[in-house]
Amino acid sequence: FSLQELHGIFPWLVESIFGSLDGIIVGWNLRCLQGRTNPNEYSVALDFLDPSGPMMKLVYKLQAEEYRYDFPVSYLPGPVKASIQEQVLPECSLYHNKVQFPSSGGLGLNLALNPFEYYMFYFAISLITQKNSPVTHHVSPSNSAYFILVDTYLKCFLPTEGSVLPPPSSNPGGAIPSPTPRSPAVPFSSYGMHHTSLLKRHIAHQPSVNADPASQEIWRSETLLQIFVEMWLHHYSLEMYQKMQSPHVKLEVLHYRLSISSKHHGSPAQSSYQALHAYQESFKPTEEHVLVVRLLVKHLHAFSNSLKPEPLSPSAHSHTASPLEEFKRVVIPRFVQEKLYIFLQHCFGHWPLDASFRAVLEMWLSYLQPWRYAPEKPPQSTEPLPRSVSEKWAAFIQENLLMYTKLFVGFLNRALRTDLVSPKNALMVFRVAKVFAQPNLAEMILKGEQLFLEPELVIPHRQHRLFMSPTLGGSFLSSRSPAVTDASFKVKSHVYSLEGQDFQYKQMFGTEVRNLVLKLAQLICQAQQTAKSISDHSAETMASQSFFSWFRFTPSEVNGSYTGNDLDEIGQDSIKKTDEYLEKALEYLCQIFKLSEAQLTQMMMKCGTAQDENGKKQLPDCIASENGLILTPLGRYQIINGLRRFELQYQGDTELQPIRSYENAALVRLLFRLSSALNERFADQMEVLCSRDDFVGRLCRYHLTNPQLIQKIRYSPVVRDRTSQNWGPRISLRFLASYRTLISLLMIYFLASWFYVGPVGCTFIILTGYFLYAVIMTFFFEGWKPHEH
Repeated sequence: FSLQELHGIFPWLVESIFGSLDGIIVGWNLRCLQGRTNPNEYSVALDFLDPSGPMMKLVYKLQAEEYRYDFPVSYLPGPVKASIQEQVLPECSLYHNKVQFPSSGGLGLNLALNPFEYYMFYFAISLITQKNSPVTHHVSPSNSAYFILVDTYLKCFLPTEGSVLPPPSSNPGGAIPSPTPRSPAVPFSSYGMHHTSLLKRHIAHQPSVNADPASQEIWRSETLLQIFVEMWLHHYSLEMYQKMQSPHVKLEVLHYRLSISSKHHGSPAQSSYQALHAYQESFKPTEEHVLVVRLLVKHLHAFSNSLKPEPLSPSAHSHTASPLEEFKRVVIPRFVQEKLYIFLQHCFGHWPLDASFRAVLEMWLSYLQPWRYAPEKPPQSTEPLPRSVSEKWAAFIQENLLMYTKLFVGFLNRALRTDLVSPKNALMVFRVAKVFAQPNLAEMILKGEQLFLEPELVIPHRQHRLFMSPTLGGSFLSSRSPAVTDASFKVKSHVYSLEGQDFQYKQMFGTEVRNLVLKLAQLICQAQQTAKSISDHSAETMASQSFFSWFRFTPSEVNGSYTGNDLDEIGQDSIKKTDEYLEKALEYLCQIFKLSEAQLTQMMMKCGTAQDENGKKQLPDCIASENGLILTPLGRYQIINGLRRFELQYQGDTELQPIRSYENAALVRLLFRLSSALNERFADQMEVLCSRDDFVGRLCRYHLTNPQLIQKIRYSPVVRDRTSQNWGPRISLRFLASYRTLISLLMIYFLASWFYVGPVGCTFIILTGYFLYAVIMTFFFEGWKPHEH
């Protein structure tokens, strides 16, 4: 094909591979393509889209001719789309000099992208646009072709060793030129002080076949990273995030939601709320999306940590530092930190309270631990002691203070609303506690908070915003002599740049957060007790579930109590894991926040974790009042999450209790009428017989009386005055309506027929045997009622 023909089919080819922007065309469906299910298609796709494969060779070939392709602005992330449509230049240099007015008759704005940018735009955005792809089998995101390609592109264009491989060139000895600057087709005003692109600093924006290879590698590396960050993370702008944190705005949002629920669409809050969302979109990241972002975070840590040690002489540094080395130095704070923080804040606030949050959690923990991806290996030790966090990471922790502190508080608020008896939820609490309990980490976080809270003696208040811009870099600090003041200035600038000047910082080791930790410790103790109770109950249930127990009549059939729990199905192994996770998590929390044994004991007594009289069952937290027991907020939480419950039992007349599933409804009603007729007919005679003091009276009381119901424990949060209920002697035939009783009788008659015993003779034997059994039992257990069920 000629270059002109390749230029014409390139957009069609890209769309055929990655799908259309509106999601109608699925393309190759790389997100669902796995080697286990489709090995041939999987290998062909990876070979074709490899950085050195045919597709990238085509990209570089078209790049040499400086072709441009239109990408609709309407499919960009919400903040970028809104700002471009209002003719405000986004801060990211990726969009500079690329916005084009539509041609005559065209609709909407477009970006004029070079082939490499166009290809990567489609590749990155396909993770967002192809959400509803048809899936016929279970897909593991980390094994998909898309995930593998992301990893491959990161390793190729952001290498941790060596330099980026030069692109293949169609001209022997030549190089593919960098993108040429284009005159802006739309007048734009840039909002804020945008980042100075390394591309501008190291690459001459003009075509040259003799371009420096270092310029080529930094251009492709920066472009790839900017595209990934913009497409995957930039769905809420910093300004919009800061506005959403305002109590006034939160109140307006609440008013708007209330107006919608009450059908008052003319509420003034509606227009304000809609204006507030002009710069954002309703964005719901998927678990796969978060896993890909975590892959990006882990690789960027490895990429940044592969930076060569700085030379001793500053002059040597200025002459020997390559563009790639400088890129490694600023890649995380300049390109990723702000957008990742807002992305995590959105996930922490909007993700469902279920186990799928584990993906977000692990991505957050990966960012918090850059030392895990450092090239040096930990020393081998025979004792599996936790590795201490080196002091060299103090600067990273201080410059990412909110990532550690505010998001930790956000996790606490989530954990307090989850069911910690679930092994998956317990594991998440354990993971966070284990990470923050690493030796020396809590001390460095506390040091960062102290630096932020230092009084502003030297730094004027109005200079915060000036320093907020990364454009100033480190040169602004070089004129300040005190190192502590510089460190404090960096921490303050980090916090104020992300949260705004009016932000009220909540100390991680302050009283308020410490109280949240104590509440979490209370819930952990309660969850441990609940897990133990479930384990004991499950063991008892398994022990009592034998073949012959199916024919027995247990007391639970009388009162209809339900002692089961949805968590019974998790199994003994999972319950054991839950207990281990919670025990270690509590130990780690005590290490982090220096909780003493006395505090734990007092906390456990306060939340009522001591078991009650039966050793297992615990009532929900409640307080006594004139009208009985009233549930506290903690008690409601315990009931909603299945941590505790009231044992609800039927306590009325056993003859009038609801018909059970193991009873025949017609027989219950028929036998009730028969019993009522007999009781009415022979009531006086039964009363006389039961009032006798001899053996006949005891035998009649054994069969005809119902013991007074005694309330030994609280079964309900409402206490009602109950008088002694005794309905006098009566006959109860309801037990004959039970399917178990009927089947047992049928089996006895069937076995008797084998010995040539007829129905009449078998009935006589049954009655005689029961009478003898009742006579014997009367001597010992007068109050036991085996015939009433």
